[in-house]
Amino acid sequence: MSINPDTFKTNHLPTWCPGCGNFGIWLALKNALAELGIGTDDGVCVYGVGCHGNMYDWMKIYGVAALHGRTLPVAQGLKAANPALPVMVISGDGDGLGEGGNHFINAAKRNADISVFIHDNQVYGLTTGQASPTANIGFKTKSTPEGVIDEPLNPLALAITAGATFVARGFSGDIPGLTALMKAAIEHKGFSVVDILQPCVTFDKIHTYAWYRQRLYNMETPDTKIKALELAMEWGDKIPVGIFYKEERQSPKEESAKPVNLDELLAEFI
Repeated sequence: MSINPDTFKTNHLPTWCPGCGNFGIWLALKNALAELGIGTDDGVCVYGVGCHGNMYDWMKIYGVAALHGRTLPVAQGLKAANPALPVMVISGDGDGLGEGGNHFINAAKRNADISVFIHDNQVYGLTTGQASPTANIGFKTKSTPEGVIDEPLNPLALAITAGATFVARGFSGDIPGLTALMKAAIEHKGFSVVDILQPCVTFDKIHTYAWYRQRLYNMETPDTKIKALELAMEWGDKIPVGIFYKEERQSPKEESAKPVNLDELLAEFI
Protein backbone atom coordinates (compact mmCIF):
# COMPACT_ATOMS: atom_id res chain seq x y z
CA MET A 1 0.00 0.00 0.00
CA SER A 2 1.35 3.40 -0.94
CA ILE A 3 2.02 5.89 1.83
CA ASN A 4 0.95 9.51 1.49
CA PRO A 5 0.17 12.32 3.96
CA ASP A 6 -3.48 11.23 4.16
CA THR A 7 -2.28 7.86 5.49
CA PHE A 8 -1.86 9.53 8.88
CA LYS A 9 -5.41 10.91 9.13
CA THR A 10 -7.51 10.02 12.17
CA ASN A 11 -11.18 10.62 12.96
CA HIS A 12 -10.25 13.69 14.99
CA LEU A 13 -9.74 17.23 13.66
CA PRO A 14 -7.13 19.59 15.14
CA THR A 15 -8.32 21.96 17.86
CA TRP A 16 -5.39 24.37 17.49
CA CYS A 17 -6.21 28.05 17.07
CA PRO A 18 -6.84 29.00 13.42
CA GLY A 19 -3.48 30.00 11.94
CA CYS A 20 -1.41 28.24 14.61
CA GLY A 21 2.10 27.32 13.49
CA ASN A 22 1.47 23.77 14.66
CA PHE A 23 -0.53 23.13 11.49
CA GLY A 24 2.56 23.66 9.32
CA ILE A 25 4.68 21.38 11.50
CA TRP A 26 2.00 18.69 11.44
CA LEU A 27 1.76 18.83 7.63
CA ALA A 28 5.54 18.81 7.19
CA LEU A 29 5.87 15.78 9.47
CA LYS A 30 3.26 13.84 7.50
CA ASN A 31 5.00 14.79 4.25
CA ALA A 32 8.39 13.72 5.59
CA LEU A 33 7.15 10.35 6.82
CA ALA A 34 5.34 9.66 3.55
CA GLU A 35 8.38 10.56 1.44
CA LEU A 36 10.57 8.32 3.60
CA GLY A 37 8.10 5.44 3.32
CA ILE A 38 7.51 5.30 7.07
CA GLY A 39 3.95 4.10 7.58
CA THR A 40 1.62 4.04 10.56
CA ASP A 41 3.20 0.82 11.90
CA ASP A 42 6.80 1.70 11.07
CA GLY A 43 7.67 4.43 13.58
CA VAL A 44 6.65 6.04 16.85
CA CYS A 45 6.16 9.61 18.05
CA VAL A 46 6.63 10.66 21.67
CA TYR A 47 4.57 13.75 22.52
CA GLY A 48 5.24 16.27 25.25
CA VAL A 49 2.70 18.32 27.18
CA GLY A 50 1.59 21.51 25.46
CA CYS A 51 -0.36 22.55 22.39
CA HIS A 52 2.08 20.50 20.31
CA GLY A 53 1.22 17.39 22.33
CA ASN A 54 -2.38 17.49 21.16
CA MET A 55 -1.07 16.17 17.84
CA TYR A 56 -1.30 12.75 19.49
CA ASP A 57 -5.04 12.70 18.74
CA TRP A 58 -4.82 13.46 15.02
CA MET A 59 -1.64 11.68 13.94
CA LYS A 60 -2.23 8.05 12.96
CA ILE A 61 1.05 6.46 13.97
CA TYR A 62 2.21 4.70 17.11
CA GLY A 63 2.44 7.33 19.82
CA VAL A 64 3.21 7.84 23.50
CA ALA A 65 1.98 10.83 25.52
CA ALA A 66 4.82 11.51 27.94
CA LEU A 67 4.86 13.55 31.14
CA HIS A 68 5.74 17.24 30.98
CA GLY A 69 9.42 17.53 30.09
CA ARG A 70 9.95 13.76 30.02
CA THR A 71 9.76 12.93 26.32
CA LEU A 72 13.43 12.08 25.94
CA PRO A 73 13.70 9.33 28.59
CA VAL A 74 10.66 7.65 27.03
CA ALA A 75 12.07 8.04 23.51
CA GLN A 76 15.43 6.57 24.50
CA GLY A 77 13.70 3.64 26.17
CA LEU A 78 11.75 2.93 23.00
CA LYS A 79 14.93 3.08 20.94
CA ALA A 80 16.71 0.71 23.33
CA ALA A 81 13.82 -1.76 23.10
CA ASN A 82 13.71 -1.62 19.29
CA PRO A 83 16.85 -0.07 17.73
CA ALA A 84 15.43 -0.35 14.21
CA LEU A 85 12.41 1.79 15.06
CA PRO A 86 12.40 5.44 13.90
CA VAL A 87 11.69 7.42 17.09
CA MET A 88 10.53 11.04 16.81
CA VAL A 89 9.95 13.47 19.67
CA ILE A 90 7.26 16.14 19.32
CA SER A 91 8.37 18.70 21.88
CA GLY A 92 7.84 22.33 22.85
CA ASP A 93 10.27 25.05 23.84
CA GLY A 94 8.89 25.05 27.37
CA ASP A 95 8.21 21.33 27.65
CA GLY A 96 11.52 20.23 26.14
CA LEU A 97 13.94 22.98 27.15
CA GLY A 98 12.46 24.13 30.47
CA GLU A 99 11.15 21.13 32.40
CA GLY A 100 13.11 18.77 30.14
CA GLY A 101 16.33 20.75 29.78
CA ASN A 102 18.55 18.30 31.64
CA HIS A 103 17.20 15.38 29.61
CA PHE A 104 17.90 17.35 26.42
CA ILE A 105 21.54 17.99 27.34
CA ASN A 106 22.26 14.40 28.28
CA ALA A 107 20.45 12.84 25.32
CA ALA A 108 22.54 15.07 23.03
CA LYS A 109 25.69 14.09 24.92
CA ARG A 110 24.88 10.39 24.43
CA ASN A 111 24.06 11.03 20.77
CA ALA A 112 20.92 8.94 21.17
CA ASP A 113 19.54 7.97 17.77
CA ILE A 114 16.27 9.90 17.92
CA SER A 115 14.85 12.97 16.17
CA VAL A 116 13.60 15.92 18.23
CA PHE A 117 11.25 18.47 16.67
CA ILE A 118 10.94 21.56 18.89
CA HIS A 119 7.82 23.69 18.44
CA ASP A 120 9.47 27.00 19.35
CA ASN A 121 7.03 29.90 19.85
CA GLN A 122 8.56 31.60 22.93
CA VAL A 123 5.45 30.99 25.05
CA TYR A 124 3.65 28.33 27.04
CA GLY A 125 0.61 28.35 24.79
CA LEU A 126 -1.46 25.67 26.48
CA THR A 127 -1.41 27.55 29.79
CA THR A 128 -2.36 30.77 27.96
CA GLY A 129 0.84 32.54 27.10
CA GLN A 130 3.52 32.72 29.79
CA ALA A 131 7.13 33.30 28.72
CA SER A 132 9.07 30.17 27.78
CA PRO A 133 12.86 29.58 28.06
CA THR A 134 13.38 30.88 24.49
CA ALA A 135 11.50 34.17 25.03
CA ASN A 136 13.52 37.19 23.93
CA ILE A 137 14.56 39.97 26.29
CA GLY A 138 11.80 42.58 26.51
CA PHE A 139 9.05 40.21 25.38
CA LYS A 140 5.89 40.97 27.36
CA THR A 141 3.72 38.06 28.42
CA LYS A 142 1.31 37.22 31.24
CA SER A 143 4.22 36.09 33.40
CA THR A 144 6.50 38.96 32.33
CA PRO A 145 4.21 42.03 32.06
CA GLU A 146 7.20 44.40 32.08
CA GLY A 147 9.18 42.29 29.65
CA VAL A 148 11.57 39.34 29.93
CA ILE A 149 14.83 40.33 31.62
CA ASP A 150 16.84 37.08 31.47
CA GLU A 151 18.80 35.80 28.49
CA PRO A 152 16.83 33.47 26.21
CA LEU A 153 17.99 29.90 25.89
CA ASN A 154 19.39 29.19 22.42
CA PRO A 155 18.28 25.67 21.35
CA LEU A 156 20.78 25.48 18.50
CA ALA A 157 23.84 26.53 20.51
CA LEU A 158 22.78 24.27 23.38
CA ALA A 159 22.35 21.27 21.08
CA ILE A 160 25.69 21.83 19.32
CA THR A 161 27.73 22.28 22.50
CA ALA A 162 25.98 19.38 24.26
CA GLY A 163 26.94 16.96 21.51
CA ALA A 164 24.02 16.67 19.07
CA THR A 165 25.22 15.44 15.67
CA PHE A 166 22.46 17.01 13.55
CA VAL A 167 21.21 20.51 14.36
CA ALA A 168 18.86 22.54 12.16
CA ARG A 169 16.32 25.33 12.24
CA GLY A 170 13.15 25.53 10.18
CA PHE A 171 10.02 27.65 9.90
CA SER A 172 6.48 26.34 10.17
CA GLY A 173 5.42 28.79 7.45
CA ASP A 174 7.72 27.05 4.94
CA ILE A 175 6.28 23.56 4.67
CA PRO A 176 8.49 22.33 1.77
CA GLY A 177 11.64 23.57 3.50
CA LEU A 178 10.59 22.14 6.84
CA THR A 179 9.69 18.80 5.24
CA ALA A 180 13.21 18.53 3.83
CA LEU A 181 14.79 19.28 7.23
CA MET A 182 12.59 16.75 9.00
CA LYS A 183 13.47 14.07 6.44
CA ALA A 184 17.17 14.75 6.89
CA ALA A 185 16.81 14.63 10.69
CA ILE A 186 14.96 11.30 10.64
CA GLU A 187 17.48 9.76 8.23
CA HIS A 188 20.44 10.89 10.34
CA LYS A 189 21.95 8.27 12.65
CA GLY A 190 22.35 10.08 15.94
CA PHE A 191 20.73 12.80 18.02
CA SER A 192 18.90 15.11 15.61
CA VAL A 193 17.36 18.43 16.59
CA VAL A 194 15.19 20.70 14.45
CA ASP A 195 14.27 23.96 16.18
CA ILE A 196 11.08 25.06 14.43
CA LEU A 197 10.13 28.73 14.58
CA GLN A 198 6.39 28.62 15.08
CA PRO A 199 4.13 31.69 15.35
CA CYS A 200 1.62 31.61 18.19
CA VAL A 201 -1.15 33.72 16.70
CA THR A 202 -3.07 34.01 19.98
CA PHE A 203 -0.46 34.90 22.59
CA ASP A 204 2.47 36.32 20.60
CA LYS A 205 1.53 39.32 18.47
CA ILE A 206 5.18 40.17 17.72
CA HIS A 207 6.72 37.07 16.13
CA THR A 208 4.14 36.69 13.39
CA TYR A 209 4.45 34.98 10.01
CA ALA A 210 5.20 38.36 8.43
CA TRP A 211 7.82 39.17 11.10
CA TYR A 212 9.68 35.96 10.36
CA ARG A 213 9.38 36.17 6.59
CA GLN A 214 11.02 39.62 6.62
CA ARG A 215 14.04 38.20 8.46
CA LEU A 216 14.59 34.55 7.56
CA TYR A 217 17.20 33.53 5.02
CA ASN A 218 18.44 30.14 3.86
CA MET A 219 22.09 29.53 4.63
CA GLU A 220 24.74 27.07 3.54
CA THR A 221 25.73 24.53 6.17
CA PRO A 222 28.91 25.86 7.86
CA ASP A 223 32.02 23.69 7.71
CA THR A 224 33.11 24.04 11.35
CA LYS A 225 31.44 23.86 14.74
CA ILE A 226 32.66 27.38 15.58
CA LYS A 227 31.01 28.83 12.47
CA ALA A 228 27.86 26.88 13.29
CA LEU A 229 27.78 28.45 16.75
CA GLU A 230 28.32 31.92 15.31
CA LEU A 231 25.36 31.48 12.98
CA ALA A 232 23.28 29.99 15.79
CA MET A 233 23.75 33.21 17.75
CA GLU A 234 22.54 35.40 14.85
CA TRP A 235 19.11 36.82 15.70
CA GLY A 236 17.54 40.14 14.79
CA ASP A 237 17.19 41.71 11.37
CA LYS A 238 18.52 38.48 9.85
CA ILE A 239 17.74 34.97 11.09
CA PRO A 240 19.32 31.95 9.36
CA VAL A 241 17.48 28.69 8.70
CA GLY A 242 18.84 25.39 7.45
CA ILE A 243 21.27 22.77 8.72
CA PHE A 244 23.73 24.37 11.16
CA TYR A 245 25.77 21.32 12.09
CA LYS A 246 26.12 17.69 11.06
CA GLU A 247 28.66 15.02 11.89
CA GLU A 248 28.87 11.25 11.93
CA ARG A 249 29.55 9.88 15.39
CA GLN A 250 28.77 6.58 17.06
CA SER A 251 25.48 6.32 18.90
CA PRO A 252 24.96 4.09 21.93
CA LYS A 253 24.94 0.49 20.77
CA GLU A 254 21.43 -0.71 21.43
CA GLU A 255 20.97 -4.45 21.33
CA SER A 256 17.65 -5.75 20.07
CA ALA A 257 15.36 -6.88 22.84
CA LYS A 258 15.69 -10.63 23.45
CA PRO A 259 13.05 -12.91 24.97
CA VAL A 260 13.53 -13.48 28.71
CA ASN A 261 12.17 -15.96 31.19
CA LEU A 262 10.14 -13.76 33.52
CA ASP A 263 10.14 -16.35 36.32
CA GLU A 264 13.93 -16.43 36.31
CA LEU A 265 14.13 -12.67 36.16
CA LEU A 266 11.73 -12.16 39.08
CA ALA A 267 13.57 -14.79 41.12
CA GLU A 268 16.61 -12.50 41.22
CA PHE A 269 14.64 -10.04 43.34
CA ILE A 270 13.10 -12.48 45.79
